[in-house]
Amino acid sequence: MKLSDFDFELPEALIATRPARPRSSARLLLAKGDQISDHHVRDLVEIFQPGDVLVLNNTKVIPARLSGTRRRGEAVAKVEITLLEATPKGWRALAKPLRKVLTGEEIVFSDQLSARVLAKTETDLELGFNLTGDDFDVALAAAGQMPLPPYIAAKRAADAADNDDYQTVFARHAGAVAAPTASLHFDAPLLEALHARGVEFVEVTLHVGAGTFLPVKVEDVTTHRMHAEWGEVTEAAAARIATAKAQGRRVIPVGTTALRLIESAGVSGQITPWRGPTDIFIYPGFPFQVADALMTNFHLPKSTLMMLVSALMGKDRIDRIYAHAISTGYRFFSYGDASLLIP
Repeated sequence: MKLSDFDFELPEALIATRPARPRSSARLLLAKGDQISDHHVRDLVEIFQPGDVLVLNNTKVIPARLSGTRRRGEAVAKVEITLLEATPKGWRALAKPLRKVLTGEEIVFSDQLSARVLAKTETDLELGFNLTGDDFDVALAAAGQMPLPPYIAAKRAADAADNDDYQTVFARHAGAVAAPTASLHFDAPLLEALHARGVEFVEVTLHVGAGTFLPVKVEDVTTHRMHAEWGEVTEAAAARIATAKAQGRRVIPVGTTALRLIESAGVSGQITPWRGPTDIFIYPGFPFQVADALMTNFHLPKSTLMMLVSALMGKDRIDRIYAHAISTGYRFFSYGDASLLIP
């Protein structure tokens, strides 16, 4: 498999920079076997069956983009920081400009929030903040902005609307620096209607990292190494998924993050509780153990997520699905439309 196998031409006009409103009004492409049909997300109430189990990623996106200043004598300079992941001493972060920031320096973000540069590499920093726990969360919420994907951030800055738009309605556990975007399509009325339909919800947690946007740089995709992300499948969640599998009910992760996590927890052939980092890389030939289908958005050319959906549906089917999506004007990427892929 070559990286070029997962490339395609995407018109710039199909890249969404704002979500559909209401959330469930987004379009939904249903691919079931070789059949493709066009719907809306709200139609999931008729598409899903009683007893289906939807696996939801309840991670919460933090406002990970910060604008700060550093001072040397009388000179003051601006520094743009993007938090990447928590460390035992603070946070690993990107900095712009990185080369001018020195170890030991203080960066001030607001009257309440500042950080000391604990360490520096050729690519990033480790920051130790002056606050921890709830105090840090409150100060970060006041000073930070939502970390929109690079292809949106290149076109516009994050604003107040993104504080809601780029967060799922069931976000509970803070730690992600990118949203589980397929889940953004669900609103409270849709969740209530699905519950009344007899659809079961199981929550797991995978803190999505900024590495989800990193390009694949090797032509032989099997040699690519994924970034690690922290996740948890609790004992109760694993038991409910295992019961559904034993009863022949469908387990459908909402989003590639939920899928990667339950497949990490099910690598032995049966899902078990899981807690820790996962760098699972799913590409064609992967033996799925847990997921029976997948709800997901439309992905970047030559991305690991294109390889994942090709593993689930088959490369030829994905080519046809994406050709249909482009020809009929589906909106792509994080704020775009959705697909339900049923092998």
